[in-house]
Amino acid sequence: MGLACMTMAVAQLMLRLGNAQAGYEHAAFSVPGASSFVAPTGVPSSVWSSFYPVPTGQEPQPAVYDPILNITYPANLTNPDTIPDYDPDPVFYPQPTANLTLSEQNKVISDVVSDVKAKIADSQSSGNCSTCLEALSIAKRAAQLAPSLVPDALVSFCNATGFKSEEACAESYNASTFGAIWTQVLAFADVSGLDGHYICHSLSSTFCDAPMTSPLNATGLFPKPKPKHPKVFKPSGKTVKVLHMSDFHIDPRYKVGSEGNCTTGLCCRSNEKNSDLLSGQTSFPAPSYGYFDCDSPYDLGLAALQAVGPLTGTSKKNPFGWTIYTGDLVSHESQNELSRAYTTYAETTIYNYMFKSYLTGPVFAVLGNHDTNPEAITAPHSLPGPLGQQMSWNHDHVSALWKHEGWINDAAAAQARLHYGAYSMKNHYGLRMITFNSDFWYHSNILNFINTTNPDVSGTFQFVIDELQAAEDAGERVWLFAHVLSGWDGSNPMPNPTNLFYQIVERYSPHVIANIFFGHTHEDQFEIFYANNGTNQSCSTALNTAWIGPSVTPLTNLNSGFRMYTVDTGTFDIHDAYTFTADVSSFSNLTTTGPVFSLEYSTREAYGAAANWPAEAPLNATFWHKVTEAMERDRKLVSQFNTYQGKSSVRTPNCTSEECAAAKICYMRSGSVALGQACTQGYGSVQSAFNPKKKKK
Repeated sequence: MGLACMTMAVAQLMLRLGNAQAGYEHAAFSVPGASSFVAPTGVPSSVWSSFYPVPTGQEPQPAVYDPILNITYPANLTNPDTIPDYDPDPVFYPQPTANLTLSEQNKVISDVVSDVKAKIADSQSSGNCSTCLEALSIAKRAAQLAPSLVPDALVSFCNATGFKSEEACAESYNASTFGAIWTQVLAFADVSGLDGHYICHSLSSTFCDAPMTSPLNATGLFPKPKPKHPKVFKPSGKTVKVLHMSDFHIDPRYKVGSEGNCTTGLCCRSNEKNSDLLSGQTSFPAPSYGYFDCDSPYDLGLAALQAVGPLTGTSKKNPFGWTIYTGDLVSHESQNELSRAYTTYAETTIYNYMFKSYLTGPVFAVLGNHDTNPEAITAPHSLPGPLGQQMSWNHDHVSALWKHEGWINDAAAAQARLHYGAYSMKNHYGLRMITFNSDFWYHSNILNFINTTNPDVSGTFQFVIDELQAAEDAGERVWLFAHVLSGWDGSNPMPNPTNLFYQIVERYSPHVIANIFFGHTHEDQFEIFYANNGTNQSCSTALNTAWIGPSVTPLTNLNSGFRMYTVDTGTFDIHDAYTFTADVSSFSNLTTTGPVFSLEYSTREAYGAAANWPAEAPLNATFWHKVTEAMERDRKLVSQFNTYQGKSSVRTPNCTSEECAAAKICYMRSGSVALGQACTQGYGSVQSAFNPKKKKK
């Protein structure tokens, strides 16, 4: 029996005697601040100094000055009535492998399209996957010889074959959206090998099966073996309050009164309608504070930030120790409506104005998949020439902005410029914050389809290993965080990088990595990491936990929320976690006040008794494994977790079946794609009705 489980056995005996239970109950019902907060109406003049004029009743349009770029963003960038439909930013193509005339390039495109169509017509003899791989091999010739002509050819081919709708073909393959990126993928990927299987599966799951996790050669992966007698950190008995916010998704183009129940795209926009209604009709007018199918209007974002201080009991005189922000600032636009300027606008208005106005203490932030342009695309430096630097504009901007706010120092800013927005920095409490850019395992970053046999093409995880090793050598504790989660049901990341990450977590846990944090799903979740690659999941093998932070945005069918941790300043373990939410279903009734944010639950209070957890023990991986064991005994706990997963939204589907409960517990114990995909699929998200999938035989 492991030491942690032996400790638990003693604790359970104490509980039976009643002593620990009494202590637990005493601790459970304390709240960090007010139990609820009613946001005021109106826009505080203290956040922005000037505004563009708007009609009465509409969202504010602040004149946002960017201190890094030394510009004030124009009104037409965010005007809800004049949403652009073209991205003016530069596009990047591979260098052609031959110097062909335009006429010769057009001939290449014509021949390639003809050959691909012939291959598809002859697909009955080879099957979908082989046909797709062979078609990619043919198309590769076009990307190498006539790269600038490929996007138009892709759009034309997409329309001619009916592969997608006309609108979707344009958004997927126009040069200014993803067409130039796809050209890079075709030019550099091993399209007849593993890369091709990933590409074909991403185009359609009917083409090729999803590739499985490849074996990892861990020889020489770590500079030193895991120490047999690592440094033991002792609790200080003192706690500090830490805020976790995620997925703000500010929508400055939100239009009050527009269609809240649109049938396509991002709702609460002037250019999105409900196709089931006659022109000019609206089924549900967008409220001032947001709705279930919409991103965060300014009024909701401000209300959430105004609620933070009163609900957490923090202020300028009693500040947070620090805040972590796990990514995604930008709204869920169609790609043709996005631009570099829209991305840097969101970064500036949230970090330099909203966070600086309401959050106390430093903010340590990471980039999410929406915090770039094109969305989700981050290029590794290993791509040739300027292609390896095509996203440096964003890394330069955020690193300078975070430094400008005083949140990171010169060394961390230099790291962020080099390592795709990632950095390592020890905060003023002595805790090392290590971040990384999870776009390099996100399946929507199609540049990840280049060299998929290498789980660390970008060098991101080598950076993480180097920083963790330095922390171990220096006797430091670490919080490790990024945006896209590593496991759960395995639907978001790619398998090989998360397999590598799992080995990193195992090597440096629990003595170095105190906690891991993600965002992305907009839901309240957690993942447990175990020794031996998760092959034996037990109390004694649980090593670490990833906390997935709830989103401020309600998208989709969720409530709005955020979380606060109480953290021991000696171990940097979490003692309790408090989650706060606002009921989005009430927003349409608000006329004289703003939203009500209130304490949804305390993690210790919700699960501590069921897990027989001592009142003073940290909420670590052992705790969370004990919670999952309690869920196996009592399915009502799974149902309660499911409610919290959607932040108590009225639209959260019920999880009452045995299959749903077992799947949820399996997800909780899955810190990698390999583990998550072994679970029953279809119960991962609460943003729509569950859709259970039968496992393939």
